[in-house]
Amino acid sequence: MYVAHYYIYFVDAEWGPGFLKVCGYAPYTLKLCLNGHEWAKRQLPRAGIAFTALDNGFERCADPAALQAICDRLGADDVQACPDRWLRLLPLPLTRADAVAGFGYALSILQLEVSRTQVFDQAQRGRELFEEVIREHLDLGRPDRIQLLFDRKVIKTTPGRFSTRVVTHGVLPSLHVEYKRCHVKQYFKEGRALRTETTFNDTYDVGISRGLSNFARLRDLGQRINRRLLELEELAHTCDLGAPELTERVLPSRTPEGQPAPGLRFGQPRVDALLQALCVFTLRPDGISNGQLRPLVAQLLGVPDDQYTARQMGYDLRRLARKGLLHRPPRTLRYELTPHGRRVALFLTKLRVRLLRPGLQVAEPGPLSTAPPPLRLAFDQLDAALDAMLDAARLAA
Repeated sequence: MYVAHYYIYFVDAEWGPGFLKVCGYAPYTLKLCLNGHEWAKRQLPRAGIAFTALDNGFERCADPAALQAICDRLGADDVQACPDRWLRLLPLPLTRADAVAGFGYALSILQLEVSRTQVFDQAQRGRELFEEVIREHLDLGRPDRIQLLFDRKVIKTTPGRFSTRVVTHGVLPSLHVEYKRCHVKQYFKEGRALRTETTFNDTYDVGISRGLSNFARLRDLGQRINRRLLELEELAHTCDLGAPELTERVLPSRTPEGQPAPGLRFGQPRVDALLQALCVFTLRPDGISNGQLRPLVAQLLGVPDDQYTARQMGYDLRRLARKGLLHRPPRTLRYELTPHGRRVALFLTKLRVRLLRPGLQVAEPGPLSTAPPPLRLAFDQLDAALDAMLDAARLAA
């Protein structure tokens, strides 16, 4: 069977380059492709705002706030106006009589991409940051992590592909996170900007129908997913704590209401397990419950679930809340991880897992040491210097 499709390419006064794909037989369905960045580029000169393009984005703009307002203004009516203009001009099979009889076109959203472009003043530093981000977040595609971005519960029977891929073209890496038929992509654009894109290939995957009237909802959801990913990356990359903040967390104190807040003594196995388990929930939109957190803490402690009881978990949740790491909304049994709590959990977990634990293992003498040669040599020299001091003082080793 032969199927004919006709591609009609146009340059629209409002949208710039675009195309219509029209099926050659009844019911003469069509596909419209438009680029929102091109729409915004045509609004800026009319407002008298100078800009420099970065492919299908913006590198510079004389008034960034005005540009953002223009982008936020884009809506379903602007999309609908484009085909309305062109369908009046094109020789389509549907006649005026068909239109009078009620036959016409209603747009639905087959695919929608929402992007955010962040341009760096020093491109090389931006590239280094992105490569570090990739190493930090290779597990974003896991089912228990992907729901942090999409705010959708993933269970064993949830269909679709959940994965994280790093694709390299030449020397340009890109990070890809997949959720069902939706796709989050992050890459370094034109060697100058970090581009974060969320693409909805089937809007039903996020619980929204395909009608054009849902354009604003999908755009807001895409922006929220992009923002969550960037917040997660920023938090993991810069989760440092000052000395006063660290002291406040590890020593006993009182809340502003006068309630005792037991210290979270860094280095205690139970506290370390608590903080490490909280890292799983860094951007969990539906909060944390006793039942969700307890098995993770027990696993990290290396004990059966029944040896770390719900009562102990309740006590730990309360002291985390009194230290400001968690917040419990009124009339709920769930806790939310505060921004400060995310920083504390990530910083102290990184400090223990990446620095102290391997560092202390290095200090242990023995043939199984995996220390880098310079570090191993430094520890050997320290041991020799201490032995020499003890001998000079005529003290027994």
